[in-house]
Amino acid sequence: MLVSAKEMLDKAKAGHYAVGQFNINNLEWTKAILLTAQECNSPVILGVSEGAGKYMTGYKTIVGMVNGMIEELGITVPVALHLDHGSYDHCYKCIEAGFSSVMFDGSHFSIEENVEKTKEIVAAAHAKGVSVEAEVGSIGGEEDGVVGAGECADPNECKAVADLGIDFLAAGIGNIHGKYPENWAGLSFETLDAIQQLTGDMPLVLHGGTGIPTEMIQKAISLGVAKINVNTECQLAFAAATREYIEAGKDQQGKGFDPRKLLAPGTEAIKATVKEKMEIFGSVGKA
Repeated sequence: MLVSAKEMLDKAKAGHYAVGQFNINNLEWTKAILLTAQECNSPVILGVSEGAGKYMTGYKTIVGMVNGMIEELGITVPVALHLDHGSYDHCYKCIEAGFSSVMFDGSHFSIEENVEKTKEIVAAAHAKGVSVEAEVGSIGGEEDGVVGAGECADPNECKAVADLGIDFLAAGIGNIHGKYPENWAGLSFETLDAIQQLTGDMPLVLHGGTGIPTEMIQKAISLGVAKINVNTECQLAFAAATREYIEAGKDQQGKGFDPRKLLAPGTEAIKATVKEKMEIFGSVGKA
């Protein structure tokens, strides 16, 4: 059974660890992440971008797949199904489809419009027990065509959005989606500290978790980050393992190609990546 992300993130903030959000793109990724979370006895958040939602034929399909896997695999750790970087319209679609959590990304609006739309989504989501993440300060890089410059959020704007009744807040602190360039300046811990001072017990979210050094991750957790998103690292691990399998000629099974065998190495690579991140985030054994 899917749960809201609120309780797991409140617990993580109080316990000074972070819950990983790992984006899913198909059945294999979903199965790998759920099994790893169960093995690590860790709560987990399954992230779904709008592009991935379209690829998997729609949000109702995803809800049915995830709920079915939780039951068939005997998953007992807390699992939240979360819309990642959702638009206003798609937040409502996911609430109706049965997602247990949504992110409304209003960072590209003026702060006034961001506040107005966030308030509406909070009311609709909370009426159905769905948790809400909001964003202030655009996250750098590109994800599903949404491009951000990696700006640092205004702590006062963060407080204004946090006060709307959201459950957790994504604030730009110099982080970006995708691989970090060699000249990346790093996270602005000064900004993060100022945001935590104004938002109190509100769990904070770090997007773009791929490639951030472990010591930075742990410092961010000490300053209130309770949810860390990982996607690119899983993509790279999956692609590398699959490519190696194909190049070794192991995919030929006499009568053609067996997709179950072809995707197995990549699936194992995702499991290893997720387990490593859960250990770094400190969520192992926290279910």
